[in-house]
Amino acid sequence: MYAALDIGGTKTAGALVDEGGSVVHRAELPTPARESARSMARTVDAVIDTLSAAPAWDAVRGMGIASAGPVDTVAGTVSPVNIPAWRTFPLVDSVRAHPMIFPGLAPVLLGDAVAMAAAEHWLGAARGVDNALCMVVSTGVGGGYVLDGRLHPGPSGNAGHIGHICVGIDGPPCSCGGRGCVEGYASGTAIARYAVQAGWSPRPGSQASAAAVAASAREGDERALAAYDRSARALAAAIAGSAALLEIELAVIGGGVAQAGETLFTPLRRHLRAFAVLDFVRGLEVRPAELARDAGLIGAAAAARQQFTRLGGAAPAA
Repeated sequence: MYAALDIGGTKTAGALVDEGGSVVHRAELPTPARESARSMARTVDAVIDTLSAAPAWDAVRGMGIASAGPVDTVAGTVSPVNIPAWRTFPLVDSVRAHPMIFPGLAPVLLGDAVAMAAAEHWLGAARGVDNALCMVVSTGVGGGYVLDGRLHPGPSGNAGHIGHICVGIDGPPCSCGGRGCVEGYASGTAIARYAVQAGWSPRPGSQASAAAVAASAREGDERALAAYDRSARALAAAIAGSAALLEIELAVIGGGVAQAGETLFTPLRRHLRAFAVLDFVRGLEVRPAELARDAGLIGAAAAARQQFTRLGGAAPAA
């Protein structure tokens, strides 16, 4: 059994995952992203509390942590763009200090989108594909690469941080400090903000969200459709650029925004045809992620599983 955490701007989830990649126990809490570092850490501890109370906890042989980034996998720290209180926060040390973490259980840290790539390549939409980009499009936008059949996290674990490449040199300011980032056009927050600015409003009693915009788009609301088209165009530009640089064969899109289905994927494929025009990228395919909300958890478990195997299957000290 492998323990996994997936920490994002909206939710903090945990799971126990078996050798075949099945989630056998799950816990989740809202992320207090605008609160203190201590409040954030307490939320992570509470998720571990729930996992460690499960009978399967005694079978845990490794632990993976997927976090919104940037991350520093060497130092074990995180500085998520959408969690202001965590800047160079020692997440690995914080988790290791939890009283229920076995002394020999060394958590493996990776970016949440890199974890998603690991999961989709292991069990999902990128299975059997040697060169792929996997993207999480949600509160933020991130990505991870599989190159030559292997996960490519980069030296610090941030390779594939596609949400913060520029697709509009005079574009809107981004929370990262840059301008014109993919995230500023394509995230769920950006979709809802653009729709509201265009005059769209949610139904009475509902909040302005990407899901609410998608519901209006399916009913033919032109302002909602325009918001998703803008998001899709930014994603297409970024994906085509990645394909030109790295000759990826496939882009897998997951996260909350991808739950809009063809409201997102139809304009995305149309715009991709306009951007991916070189001979060696014209065959680029886009697929929805298959593992949905559990991709980060399964990817984190995959990293823990890989570490356990590399160490020769030695169980941590109880």
